[in-house]
Amino acid sequence: MTETKTRTRPAAVTLTPNAEARVTALMAAAPEGAIGVKLSTPRRGCSGLAYSVDYVTSEERFDEKIETPGGVFYIDGASVLYLIGSVMDWVEDDFAAGFVFENPNAKGACGCGESFTV
Repeated sequence: MTETKTRTRPAAVTLTPNAEARVTALMAAAPEGAIGVKLSTPRRGCSGLAYSVDYVTSEERFDEKIETPGGVFYIDGASVLYLIGSVMDWVEDDFAAGFVFENPNAKGACGCGESFTV
């Protein structure tokens, strides 16, 4: 009998503790029917792709699923290749608050930081 070994695949995106805490807060205030929060990279902005985080009500077949202490975080299946190795953080200061991405796949970004290119 041959033993099959399986290796756990690392998540495409690593969430910092601040990002996990923000997912927890979002899920605590989620609209009825939301099953998680999803990161995608729709085409928009002056550089081509943007980061988008939204509530989701259903799980798609090719989405990557990351269990966090406060809820499920999904990564759009079509966006995974653009995000492999990225770190997602939640940053707040006196003037702004939002998710910030350290993406090793991004070859450039627009001046305002709202979109990126690979």
